[in-house]
Amino acid sequence: MFILDCLSKYDPDPKEAEDIIERVSPRLKHANSAVSMSAIRVIVRFMDKLEADSKLKQLVITDKLPPPLITLLSESRPETQYLALRNINLIVQKQPQILSNGVKHFFCKYNDPIYVKMEKLEIMIKIASNKNIEKVLLELKEYASEVDVDFVRKSVLAIGRCAIKLEKAAERCIKVLLELIQTKVNYVVQEAIIVIKDIFRKYPNRYESIIATLCENLDTLDEPEAKASMIWIIGEYAARIENAHELLESFIESFHDEPPQVQLQLLTAIVKLFLVKPAQSKALVEQALDLATQRSDNPDLRDRGYVYWRLLSKDPEAARAVICAEKPTISDETFQLEPSVLDILINHISTVASIYHKPPEYFIKEGKSSGVPIRARGEDDDDEEGGEAGPEQESEEAEEEKKTPGGGPGPASPVSPGQSAAPAPAAAPGGGQFDLFGLDEEAPASAPAPAPESKEGKLVLSPPDGLQIRLGYERVGGAPNVVFWFDNKSSTTLTGFQLKFRQNALGISPSAPIGISSLAPNASAKAVLPLQVTDADTDIAKPVIDMAIKTNLGILYFKDSPPLDLLFQENGKAETQEFLSMWREIGDSKEQTRNTSTSQAPASIKDRLEKLRVFHIATRSAPNIGKVMYFSLKF
Repeated sequence: MFILDCLSKYDPDPKEAEDIIERVSPRLKHANSAVSMSAIRVIVRFMDKLEADSKLKQLVITDKLPPPLITLLSESRPETQYLALRNINLIVQKQPQILSNGVKHFFCKYNDPIYVKMEKLEIMIKIASNKNIEKVLLELKEYASEVDVDFVRKSVLAIGRCAIKLEKAAERCIKVLLELIQTKVNYVVQEAIIVIKDIFRKYPNRYESIIATLCENLDTLDEPEAKASMIWIIGEYAARIENAHELLESFIESFHDEPPQVQLQLLTAIVKLFLVKPAQSKALVEQALDLATQRSDNPDLRDRGYVYWRLLSKDPEAARAVICAEKPTISDETFQLEPSVLDILINHISTVASIYHKPPEYFIKEGKSSGVPIRARGEDDDDEEGGEAGPEQESEEAEEEKKTPGGGPGPASPVSPGQSAAPAPAAAPGGGQFDLFGLDEEAPASAPAPAPESKEGKLVLSPPDGLQIRLGYERVGGAPNVVFWFDNKSSTTLTGFQLKFRQNALGISPSAPIGISSLAPNASAKAVLPLQVTDADTDIAKPVIDMAIKTNLGILYFKDSPPLDLLFQENGKAETQEFLSMWREIGDSKEQTRNTSTSQAPASIKDRLEKLRVFHIATRSAPNIGKVMYFSLKF
């Protein structure tokens, strides 16, 4: 496997690439999946080096690569299947034809976990072609009758994406979507309308005959995106819908109860209707503009309303040119990754990079940037689409539990890699903000950014010729401590050690001197300092602590962000009545809310937080929310 990994970094000419592929191909049948994946990486990478008309290239695509990839899916453990699917996802983006004849191997089984199902759907969309689209659509239609709502929505969305990807299959996809609408299942109908709107944008003026069927389901729509999609269709095709003004009037009655997304779309649709049918909709457009500009608190809605009002009153033709202008058709986002990013990830198949679909630099502190964008085109900020919670998410959550060798949980610094350990600016004459010792002298130039974390503690200061500092945190006997490891990399004996913390958001500082009198060249020393909590600086938003160390060589500056749970006390569990009493006393002005999501069970959350001295009080069920868990801690 190591030989194959080294070989994948070689840059061959076409003749060498052919020889290497021939010699590596037998490893595709290896019993060890890691060896098989390394061989796949070499072959996929070297395929680009082959001549376009090479017979070997066609042989690899049709005969050599599909069997080992499909074999990886036969693993019994869903986690292993998921890892294989993430790698296959990359390969089919690079060479979609490799598995186009094996789409049935990616059909979902009833007992597949949701994260495996979601990944199989993505791959099915990528390898869908005019030859296999019938099989794919039959399977997707079957999925639309499942009980898992998230999976059903994703399946309906997949049908729409196939229509956008394959123009010749668009009409067949529309028929399947109409069949799903006839089922009258609310969430299926709404998702179908959303994807049909995208199909209309991709193929304008081609499938208007189905609009009547869509309008029949207008009263069943209760989701903002579905309503906005239906309103967009009515406004876009207002000239061909006889009762368009009546349909839009039904929405205007509840204008203020609608979310902003629907309000904005409704305002635009009514203005479009007025531009094509002014006689029928004059009163309606006046009402809509009045609601948007005079009775709405939404600044976006008001701004759009004023823009439309002025355009219509000053120059209706200009309004028509702006509002009814031809829209750019939406593009096919099946292959989301930028080519430059995809090439990097192909070179790292069977590594963590290929699982997260992020370049290796994303995971390595102090790593040099490759200069390519990390995000994929069309990728949402939530990183995972709704309902998809697999090993990726669990790995990210597990990352939070990593401990530093110094004791407590590893600090989660809000500063990007390479910044957290960067030296602070030199002290300004007269005592600048970083002059922690109150000296007027100018601090000596500090070292460049340090290397990644070392074996003991986190490396926060690493000059090429001076004092290297690592630190960690621990709680001993219920009291917080900071642990320093000092390494003298200079040729001078260091003396006069003094350490000072700048006032910070946590209000912590050492309660004892550093206790090191001298440090010989190439020698090391350790200092454990108890921390005290004094007055916090409430003007500082983040718990980043600026620190300074003074020796006979001068003053050096560094910073770190200790973990908040370092200050969580062991006696932080409140009694139920005490908790309720405190809950009632806290006013709304002191409440803060953050939205998050997790695939973990409540019991797992409880156990993880209890290790951090955050104690479970009660769990309740709330309508439309699910489980609500209450915790207490003492800070």
